[in-house]
Amino acid sequence: MGKTRLPQKIGILTAGGDCPGINAAIRGVGKTAIVKYGMKVIGISDGFSGLIHKEYMELTEHSLSGILTLGGTILGTSREKPFKSEGKPKNELRKPILIKEHYEQLGLDCLVCIGGNGTMKTAYMLSQNGLNVVGIPKTIDNDIWGTDITFGFDSAVNIATEAIDRLHSTANSHKRIMVIEIMGHNAGWLALYSGMAGGGDVILIPEIAHDEDVIMKYLAKRANDNKPYSIVVVAEGIKVPENEESPGRYFARKIQSVTGLETRETVLGYIQRGGTPSPMDRVLASRFGAAAANLIAQGKYGKMVAHRNGSISSIDLSEVAGKVKLVEANDPMVLQAREMGTCFGRC
Repeated sequence: MGKTRLPQKIGILTAGGDCPGINAAIRGVGKTAIVKYGMKVIGISDGFSGLIHKEYMELTEHSLSGILTLGGTILGTSREKPFKSEGKPKNELRKPILIKEHYEQLGLDCLVCIGGNGTMKTAYMLSQNGLNVVGIPKTIDNDIWGTDITFGFDSAVNIATEAIDRLHSTANSHKRIMVIEIMGHNAGWLALYSGMAGGGDVILIPEIAHDEDVIMKYLAKRANDNKPYSIVVVAEGIKVPENEESPGRYFARKIQSVTGLETRETVLGYIQRGGTPSPMDRVLASRFGAAAANLIAQGKYGKMVAHRNGSISSIDLSEVAGKVKLVEANDPMVLQAREMGTCFGRC
């Protein structure tokens, strides 16, 4: 029997929002593919848009040097969703066809898609259309199904925690309540971890319904107990009245109005997604990238690399697509925080 032919040419793209560690993942895929397997690596520009418009570059071992510590993505990104047809003109509906055509014209053996939930869903749909695809999960939200952790999360927790740490000194100096709004979309992982690490007195996340009366009484009691200030950590995805643009600003106004305690808000925003990745994210992203290259060399397509039970493994994209990993109300982190007196907005 002849030897199985290794894939000779792979493409890499980064899609969705940026986050720390993407370049480390690109480097992990590229260097493993080139050094270990002798593959040719093509970098696709600006997410799926680059495959639609045939915008790409060859990635060499030299071009991958020096990017490990860089934030953002050297390939660029976009939120192009080629399979989304609602409200699109007819010419836009050809995007999946163009992607397949250009994939074949480039002579790709596999496409590596680095991204979040939307990217994994698109990657799965492309695999259903006959493309060889491997996914790498990245997001600061840590909400991708099938992996215990995503790269980008640790860096964002560090940034958010440092912000909370700094608010402690201001809150104490002025005897105020400080409200800080944390990103995370509809998942509370980032608010939960940074709130725990930063000593938040109140942590509000989308997965746990809150009662405003409980929150107000809790904060008033802290003041009556001669605790000079409080830190309220609010996830951006919690429910507030529809006309409110920011949960953080809403709660700051509400707290001051109801309790009479001086309250200020900080909306941390996109600073949580920027900058150099933490050492842990560099390592995790590098391991994910190398694992993706190994899957390709083994001809194992339609997979997403994952961190599960302490090890790097993989999971079928069919199991990931369309799902979101949320915080459970009885998560050990939540239970431990409650035991230490943290308020989650309900009794």
